[in-house]
Amino acid sequence: MARFSRIEVALKMKETGMIPVFFHKDIEICKEVVKACYEGGARLFEFVNRGDYAHQIFDELNKWATQECPEMILGVGSVIDVGTTSLYIQLGTNFVVSPILNAEMAKICNRRKVAWSPGCGSLTEISYAEELGAEVVKIFPGAQVGGPEFVKAVKGPFPWSSIMPTGGVKPDEENLKSWFDAGVHCVGMGSQLMVKKSDGSFNYPAIKTSCEKALGIIKKLRS
Repeated sequence: MARFSRIEVALKMKETGMIPVFFHKDIEICKEVVKACYEGGARLFEFVNRGDYAHQIFDELNKWATQECPEMILGVGSVIDVGTTSLYIQLGTNFVVSPILNAEMAKICNRRKVAWSPGCGSLTEISYAEELGAEVVKIFPGAQVGGPEFVKAVKGPFPWSSIMPTGGVKPDEENLKSWFDAGVHCVGMGSQLMVKKSDGSFNYPAIKTSCEKALGIIKKLRS
C-alpha cells in the first residue's frame, strides 16, 4: 500500500519542483543514489522500470527508503501496461509514471488512489488523461515534443493543466528558467543529475550537490 496519497504526491511535486529519475540493476548503487538525492533535498524519486527483475530491486529499495529516507516519496516510471502497474502497486509504489497514455492503467491506479502520470504529446491526450483522473501529466520526451514552447502553448487553452516534462531538462538556470517560465508543475531529470567519476562510477557527493543546485535554482525562479 502506498504510504503517500495521490494528493500528497501532487502537492510535493509542486512544492519541490523536481523528481530525480534513475535505474540501476545493483540495489546498493540505487540506495546510494536515492540517499544522495534525499540529502540534496529531493523528496520524490522515480525508479525506472527497466531491465530484468526491476520490480525486485524496487521492492527492496522501497522497504529500505521507508526506514532510511522516511520523507522520500518513491514511485515507478516507464510502466506501460496494467499487469506491471498492479505489480508495483502491490510493492507499495507511491506513484506511477508512464511514457504513454493507457486508460486501463488509470482505472487500476484510481481504484487504489495511487497517483498516475501518463505520457502525453498533444492537447487531446492531455485532456483525455485529465478526464481519466491524472492530476499531473507527463510530456515525454520533453524536448522532442516541443520543449517549453509546447508547455506555454498548452497552458493557453488549458491553464489548469499540471505538466511535468522529462527529457531535455538540465540542472542549469537557463534551462530550468525556460521550463518554469512556461508554467510547468515540476520537472523530471535523469542522467543530467547523476554525476559520474572519471572511472564511470557514480559520484554520490556530486549527485547530492547537483540536486541541491537544481532545487535551489527552482526555488529562486519561483520566488
